[in-house]
Order: sequence, then structure tokens, then C-alpha cells
Amino acid sequence: MTKHFLGIEIGGTKLQLGISAGDGSKFTAFERRDIDISKGATGILAQIEEAGKKLLAAYPVQRIGVGFGGPVDSERGCVIKSHQVAGWDDVPLGSWCEEKFGVPTVLGNDCDCAALAEALFGAGQGSRTVFYVTVGTGIGGGLVIGGRLHGKGRPAVAEIGHLRPGLSADTPVATVESYAAGPAIVDAAERLLESSDDEAAKSELRHCKMESVLTAKILANLAATGNSIAKSALFQSTCVLGWAIAQVITITAADVVVVGGGVSLIGEERFFQPLRCEVARYVFPPVAKAYRILPAALGEDVVVHGAIALAKATSR
Repeated sequence: MTKHFLGIEIGGTKLQLGISAGDGSKFTAFERRDIDISKGATGILAQIEEAGKKLLAAYPVQRIGVGFGGPVDSERGCVIKSHQVAGWDDVPLGSWCEEKFGVPTVLGNDCDCAALAEALFGAGQGSRTVFYVTVGTGIGGGLVIGGRLHGKGRPAVAEIGHLRPGLSADTPVATVESYAAGPAIVDAAERLLESSDDEAAKSELRHCKMESVLTAKILANLAATGNSIAKSALFQSTCVLGWAIAQVITITAADVVVVGGGVSLIGEERFFQPLRCEVARYVFPPVAKAYRILPAALGEDVVVHGAIALAKATSR
């Protein structure tokens, strides 16, 4: 008889719930809800209760796994806080799920869950040491060794976005994330717009700003046509991120680095190729030919797959 597990992803904009056997196969059932930030954690909990009871009525599950978009205390099953949605401070989400659904529940960070899924079922499948990086509004990381998440019970682990790039980065806000995440790329372009001597590039960028809000994707499209400001902003991002990934490879000897998130969707030519060049520049020479940098493979459902995998691993 097939065992079923329920995976729940709680993000800043979306809530996703899926049921599967925990082997990376297609979901048996799936529910998605948009999040209304104005309703805070209480509103999201109500959505989880409604969607969860609907799924559990049709598919009794052995265990629930939750991938939460923010720091968590997995040992206590508590959310520490959310940076996007109010009301999550020190919420005992694990015991809440157990009370509402009557099913044992395990809680993890969303990036850690994504790392586990990509290591087991995605781009890192078959590799011993997999480091996962998500590059979007922020930058997060997860480390999987031998099919298991590293750092269980620690207050934070694999937080590549919070490395300090250089000795001059002596405050908590001077991080890899502040140089290489999506908003940081846009901020760099804005600064260059004021200082650049390339009038054609400045004019093109100002025209784009009049038509829409600048994003990393728009800047990538401009870079592809030769805009010097956009190219410089993207180079800063890949340079800092490449330095950071090289440090992780040097310390962990990761076989595979999987990179996901919205910024990674810029693509091979404008993101992955320059990123690989920068990693090669900084990595420890003895491991220079012993790793691969690959795009994530599991799409936007990756956290749900990982939450289910976490639940299955915990039930053994």
C-alpha cells in the first residue's frame, strides 16, 4: 500500500499544498492559494486549515512536512519570524498542524526543503554533496550531504546570502545578498545611471524606467543588446555571487551547486556562463575540475517536493 505525505509551502505571496509518496513523482493532489499579506499569519493559517482538511479527507497521510519562507526552529517546530508577513513571530506551527489535522508534522526552512528536493529528485540527483542556492528577491542556501540536510537543529545553516564579501564588509547589511540579489542588481543599475558617461545607455535605461518598473530580467534583456550600464550591474552580481559559491565549494567540496530562483531564469548566456567564470576565478585550485554548477530542475513546486521528502525522512 502506497504511503502518502502532505507537503506545505508557506511563502510571502503563495501557499502550496501537495500530496505524494515522497519519491519525487507527480503529486496525487495539489492545492494552491494566493496569500493576502494584509491578513497576516492568521489569514494564512485559515487557508492551510481549509485546504489541508480538504486534502486529508481524500488522502489520509502518514506525516506532514512544512517548508516555511523564513527562519525556523525545526527542533521545537516553531517559526522564528517572517520577513514578508506579520504575525509569525515564535508561532508553534508544528503543534498547530498536529492539533488541526491529527498528523505528526515536521517543520523546515523553504530553502532547505528546496535543497533536499533538488538533491534527491532534481539537478543534484546521484551526487553525494549538493549545495543549493536560490537567487531572487533574496539569496538563500541549503546543503545536502548523503541525501540528508546538513545542520539540523542549528539556528541557521548554509546562509550564503549573508556571507560578507571582503574585509571592508564589516556590517550585517553588507552581504552577498545586498550585492547580488534581484533588487541589488536594480540598485546597482540606478547608481550607474547617475555616474556613467555612456549617454546612449543612460537614455535607453531612462526610457525603460518610464515604461515599467526596472527588474533584473529587464536589465538582462538590455545587457543582451549591449547596454553598458545593464552589463555592469549584472557583472557585479555574478562576480560577488561567484566569489561566494567558490568559498562554499572550497569548504564543502560540493559535487554539484544547483542554482534556482527568479534571477537564475535570466539564462545561460547572461547568468550561468559568467557565474561559472567567476566561481572558477576564486575556487581552490585542487577542486577546480571537481564540481558542476547547474540550473534548478524542479520548478516552482520544488519546496513542496522537499517538504514531503523531509516528512518521509523523519518518519523512518
